[in-house]
This record gives sequence, structure tokens and C-alpha cells, in this order.
Amino acid sequence: MSSPPRVVPARFRFGRDPESELVQPSLVHADELMLRRWYRHHDRKGYLTRSELALLAEDLSAHPELWRHLLRRSPDQRQYVQMFLDAHVEIWLICWCPPQGTGFHDHGGSRGAVAVAQGMLSETLPNIGGGHRRALYRRGDCFSFGASHIHDVQHAAGDPAASLHSYSPPLGEMGFYELDDGGTLTRRPGDSDEESADGPGQAARLASGSGADESPRALATVTSAITR
Repeated sequence: MSSPPRVVPARFRFGRDPESELVQPSLVHADELMLRRWYRHHDRKGYLTRSELALLAEDLSAHPELWRHLLRRSPDQRQYVQMFLDAHVEIWLICWCPPQGTGFHDHGGSRGAVAVAQGMLSETLPNIGGGHRRALYRRGDCFSFGASHIHDVQHAAGDPAASLHSYSPPLGEMGFYELDDGGTLTRRPGDSDEESADGPGQAARLASGSGADESPRALATVTSAITR
């Protein structure tokens, strides 16, 4: 069964904070019925593959009547709307303003896909000891990734952006990557409610060799190159 759409402040990375409910109940009920009707065509009664997640995100992007009224813009923080959640799939709408970004992170074993519905985003893939690969995605583009994928997603340029994100299984514990002053890359586990300060992302800091302070919760050290 689907969960009602919820507008979530971006200080929660993929927050599920019950205090941040902003959508009126009547709208939530109508949206939920529409989303459930739409999702019936994609429901596989199980976990989705990368290709199925990409089709899901692309199809939702092609139905702006399901998400356009939920767009929120803030120059201070990204805005999230959890549009759908069941035992197998999770879908989010994320709104971006410059220079907001995620920092390098993984998805805790979930596969995913991102469809750009408005504006332009960039995806940077980490490569320790070499140049990071960066791709630009414009409105109408979609990219998917496997369960071990690590990336940094940022607002790229121009007008504010909006994107639709599908995950299977639903997100649980995620990994956040930081580079300390000694050049060691660490993976810090965190759950989907973890706070995240928006900024230009970690790609520039990793490339320059400067990073955020090392977290006391850092549990793993990455010593080999991380590739797609």
C-alpha cells in the first residue's frame, strides 16, 4: 500500500520526520488515489530491476499532474516529497536550487534510478587517485545504478531543477563518504533521516585533497579506487 506524499525539509537526507507534514489532508488523499492507480501498471509484487526502476521514474516524470503541484523551492535547502513507499519500492521528488548537492554517498544496497523532470543535474563518480567522471543530465534524461553505486548528485546550472528518484528495495542505512586531512577516504554509515547540509558537493573537495572533518562514526576505510 502506498504512503501519502510528504514534503520533507532537506536537512533530512531522505527524511521521514512526522513533524514535517505540510500537505493538506484532502490533497494527500486525492494524490494517493491517483498515485496508486498509476503505480498499478508498474507493480511487480516484488523488487524492481534497474531497467524497471528507470521506466518507473521516466513514466512518473511524463505525468506532471502527479507531482507538479508538489514542487517547492528553497535557496537554503533541498526540498523532498516522499511520493510512494511499499515493501519493495520507494519514490521521491527532490527539488534543487544552485549550488545544492548531496555529497558522495551510496544507497545501502538499494538499486535506483533518477529522472530529471526540470532543469539540469550533474552526477559525479568518485575515482581515487584519478579524475572524477562527471555527467550532465537535462530535462527528459534518466540514469540508473546498481546496489553498490557511489555518486555525488548536484544542481548543475541555470534554473532550479526537479528530479524523481525510484529505489528498490526501499532505502535503509546509507553510506556517506568523507576525505580527511590525511587523504583517507572513509565510509560513514547513516540512516535515511541523517542531517545533510547542502552545498556544492564533495567532488571538488576530493579532487583538491581537502575534505570535511572525519566523523567519529566512521567505521570503514576505503583504500582502493572506487569505480562505477
